Amino acid sequence: MIYTVTFNPAIDYVVRLDAPLEVGEVNRAKGEDCVLGGKGINVSGVLAQLGCESVALGFVAGETGAWLERGLAAQGLKTDFVHLEQGMTRINVKIKAGQETELNGAGPDIPESAMQELEKKLDSLNEDDILILAGSIPASLSQDTYERLLARLQGRGVRAVVDATRDLLVNVLQYHPFLIKPNNHELGEIVGRVLTTDEEIIAAARTLQQKGARNVLVSMAGDGALLVDENGEVHRIGCPKGKVVNSVGAGDSMVAGFVAGWMQTRSYSFALRLGTACGSATAFSLGLATKEKIDELMKEI
Repeated sequence: MIYTVTFNPAIDYVVRLDAPLEVGEVNRAKGEDCVLGGKGINVSGVLAQLGCESVALGFVAGETGAWLERGLAAQGLKTDFVHLEQGMTRINVKIKAGQETELNGAGPDIPESAMQELEKKLDSLNEDDILILAGSIPASLSQDTYERLLARLQGRGVRAVVDATRDLLVNVLQYHPFLIKPNNHELGEIVGRVLTTDEEIIAAARTLQQKGARNVLVSMAGDGALLVDENGEVHRIGCPKGKVVNSVGAGDSMVAGFVAGWMQTRSYSFALRLGTACGSATAFSLGLATKEKIDELMKEI
């Protein structure tokens, strides 16, 4: 089974204006949407499109949390959230008016008792289960939270996938995650230099393998992606053609496609291909990738 963790899920209230936003004035929307999200939830959503079942874990609170939970169930996603007694699941306001303005909520505080409840859920994971940790850690939790969870799972054969940046990523390498997915700029920040060629990216990826990562997937936006797999092989892929209309969730979609592709075939080259199709399908769509769009792009790659 695949498990995703979203520490601070959100309801994105997306408002569309047909004129520039006027600060201090009444602005009338021409349309609005509510999108249920968070990085791990995005991964679960794309996995569902690919026919892969997952369980979305994390924390919800208040009436907004109940709404989020019901909405995900209506989409056919399985969830097993920890319910917090205080606070409310955050609402992020995204104003699209030519330029995009965002006002992101803080979300509820997560007490130690709630973390322990999440850990008990993770205690049921066994060999061959996959745990996907994605995104930043809320201010109410210690920044070593990823390390704490992976240390608890050590020796159980659980394959960990970590999509995070800088120290959050570097500090979990000692637990030999199955997959990490920095982009080329984040990888450059980690190794302390600007990476401009494939050879430099490969060398930097191998540095992270030496520190413990099994597979390093480097996304490079319009330049495609590069994978250095645990056998030392390098896989390079370009991007299908299309107009980018949405960057939100593209990285999460790539993670979902890679994991699903690997689970279905145990082929790293196929996993990279499906991951690239999923990431591009989201980038070319207003929302997350759909099965139809993924299938269409798989024929092009």
